[in-house]
Amino acid sequence: MATVLKKIQLYADLVKFEHTIFALPFALSAVLLASGNQWPHLNVVLWVILAMVGGRTFAMGLNRIIDRQIDGANPRTCNRVLAAGKMKAVEAWLLTIISLCLMVFSTLHLPTLCIQLLPLAIFILAVYSYVKRFSSFAHFVLGLALGASTVGGWIAVTGSLSLQAIAFGLAILFWVAGFDIIYACQDVSFDKEYGLFSIPVTWGIKTGLKLSRLFHVLTVLLLCWIGFTLPHLNFFYGLAVGLVAAMLVYEHSLVSHTDLTRINEAFFTVNGLISIGVFCFILLNKILLIEYLLR
Repeated sequence: MATVLKKIQLYADLVKFEHTIFALPFALSAVLLASGNQWPHLNVVLWVILAMVGGRTFAMGLNRIIDRQIDGANPRTCNRVLAAGKMKAVEAWLLTIISLCLMVFSTLHLPTLCIQLLPLAIFILAVYSYVKRFSSFAHFVLGLALGASTVGGWIAVTGSLSLQAIAFGLAILFWVAGFDIIYACQDVSFDKEYGLFSIPVTWGIKTGLKLSRLFHVLTVLLLCWIGFTLPHLNFFYGLAVGLVAAMLVYEHSLVSHTDLTRINEAFFTVNGLISIGVFCFILLNKILLIEYLLR
């Protein structure tokens, strides 16, 4: 039993399962926003969750397999499961393939448009690990992967694409790209030596942090636009946007081009709170709206 639990822990560590917190709450937020003044069907919520977990685990597993030599050479990441030899590559491949199957199987239970977009989603998730080898815009591919998942959550409810769905996806894209730039600042020296690309490597840490702030401003503006265009949103959605703005300001106060010692707090703690907080406020918005309509 202890061996099984240890293996499960290794698999969870391999794909950083706890980081699902960055993506899943926003996908569920999209489901709530798209369902208007009623609750989404429970089976839709279930299949969206399974598709999200499968897709993210597939992407992270593939990333760890592809990057295991790079991770092993980087002092910051050399203790990762594959890089440190704690797990065989074939075991990581098994989890990755099973996760892809879960993503595909779950998507097949969603509307036709989700199924039609599935090959594109798989391509985006798979290509991310290679982009940093030739382009500084890997941050946007990661943002596109998470942003597309929220759009998928929206389509799972409505069966179609809308401007609000695209705007929500773009808000997530810029949010993720912004915090990924911050995260990449700590690897600038290694990336230069290893021939890897990022915005901080190409344009410097100072410019990278400025661009990160710009992208996060765009995130807030896009969320505001959604609030003005969806009539069923109320005070709690405004609180959600306010939370995003306040936490992003706090996030940028933790780092500067001369002090990167609090990157982990800026990356993990702040963005986790943003994701969970936004979902909770949008959920409260939905609860109050439906209670009002039932009176």
